[in-house]
Amino acid sequence: MTRFWIALGALAAIVLLIASVYVASYNRLVTLNESIDAQWAQIDNQLTRRADLIPNLVNVVKGYAKHEKDLFMYVADARTKLAGAKTMGEKMQANQMMDTALSRLLAIAENYPNLKANENFIRLQDELAGTENRVAIERMRFNEIVRDYNIMIRRFPSNIVASLSNFKQRDQYIKAEEKSKAVPKVEF
Repeated sequence: MTRFWIALGALAAIVLLIASVYVASYNRLVTLNESIDAQWAQIDNQLTRRADLIPNLVNVVKGYAKHEKDLFMYVADARTKLAGAKTMGEKMQANQMMDTALSRLLAIAENYPNLKANENFIRLQDELAGTENRVAIERMRFNEIVRDYNIMIRRFPSNIVASLSNFKQRDQYIKAEEKSKAVPKVEF
């Protein structure tokens, strides 16, 4: 009778071990499968961010640079007229134009202490680089999760659990397309 209980206990332990391995493998596969979908959503989120951000940044910088360009062109024009003035009337009129240009410049400089278009362009470049890095990182994370999932599908004993539970290998690795390897053009 004791041998019977020992054999039954051993059989129960083996069944419990197999059930534990099955449940653990199944839960890991479910987690990885859901992680793939969640990571794809994050990539989509970053792509949407890029689509929304870049045109807005370009327009802001274009608008700011245009404003600065117009102001400095006005100042340069006033300076040219002042330098080219021959008569007293021309000089007074050119000086008045220069005063107006400088007052506008000072008023704007008070409101915008860092009135430099190059800083805006540097910020735009930083935002573009940051956005592209975020997208690249999310793509890398996605590929890592797909890889981990596919490894789990193929490893023993989880490959048995995967086939019994209808988990299929995912071939959705994100690869760079040939056209995406070209340097993007940002035009102003």
